Amino acid sequence: MNSFLPEDINDALLVGRVWRKTATFEGPCVIVIRDGEVLDITATVPTTADLFDMPDVACFARRCVGEPIGDVRDIVKAQFSDAGGATLKMLAPCDVQAIKACGVTFAVSLIERVIEEQAGGDPSRAEEIRRTVREALGSDLARIVPGSDGALRLKAALQRRGAWSQYMEVGIGPDAEVFTKSQPMSSVGFADEVGLLPSSKWNNPEPEIVLAVNSGGVPVGATLGNDVNLRDIEGRSALLLGKCKDNNASCAIGPFIRLFDDGFTMDSVRGASVRLLVEGEDGFVLDAVSRMSEISRDPTELVRQVWGEHHQYPDGFMLFLGTMFSPVKDRDAVGAGFTHHLGDRVTISTPALGALVNFVSLCTKTSPWNFGVRSLYRNLSCRGVL
Repeated sequence: MNSFLPEDINDALLVGRVWRKTATFEGPCVIVIRDGEVLDITATVPTTADLFDMPDVACFARRCVGEPIGDVRDIVKAQFSDAGGATLKMLAPCDVQAIKACGVTFAVSLIERVIEEQAGGDPSRAEEIRRTVREALGSDLARIVPGSDGALRLKAALQRRGAWSQYMEVGIGPDAEVFTKSQPMSSVGFADEVGLLPSSKWNNPEPEIVLAVNSGGVPVGATLGNDVNLRDIEGRSALLLGKCKDNNASCAIGPFIRLFDDGFTMDSVRGASVRLLVEGEDGFVLDAVSRMSEISRDPTELVRQVWGEHHQYPDGFMLFLGTMFSPVKDRDAVGAGFTHHLGDRVTISTPALGALVNFVSLCTKTSPWNFGVRSLYRNLSCRGVL
């Protein structure tokens, strides 16, 4: 089970959430992992949002008293057994925070969004349009600094050729695309199912690094996320983004949040390589690695575009930094590209954060979301930790 955990697990300072069933209570708990041991610290910090607002969150998490509840390796392993979640189930490592996401922050995803738009949601047209778009751009978009004079000159040139797109605007313009990915308390976690709308026939995982940001707009740690994407629905109209992005189990985050400290910093995020592995029950395998160094906007800039005088988040927020992947490997037919099949196992990993594993289902078949913010506070109150 070490492959699901940070490679330096004994040095990594991890926090997360689990659902516990004991003789006296049942409900979500905030945990910290130190030297591989899982400690329940809910009696001190009832939510991760409270934890992230501590003046020195890493120091607090390293020293706070907690109830030992097991070895992290055993807990991770148990998530894959039928009985594993009976007394201790891993949850998404965030709770009442807003869940925000940035789009088209990588050149490859920018090109694919333009293709979706021009294809009108029809995957059969994607490969032909992909060639045409790349020829029309005639430039290495990864070298373009968003909002720069060079970006403005490229915009003018593309407009003259009739090749400009709303996705180009947020990809190389001064303002990043920022949207609400999901609702507080709605994210699924490690080993859970992720859901697709039944009407979607062209879709894909979007593996991303996710920042945990406190109420003061300060990033305190990072984790992994799957911003499940419905390409055909967004391709029909960008105004369908909400329908495309926010459904039951459409947002996965985990396995744990690694707090920033001397051994893990924002530079660790900037230098991360992220692996996407999709394994289908039909024998299909997609395996690729990409680098955060190719991001077009620095993670701290993206945080500033979300939080500031223009918008505050009193409970903090989780921020998806954008995907560097747009899978195009043919699956069902030559030229048809990639789309999910039900039952796909999706693994998103990077050595410093471990691996987020999920299984593809329909959002109408996954467990319904019925434990929200009010349920959380009622539960914590009944347990006497508020």
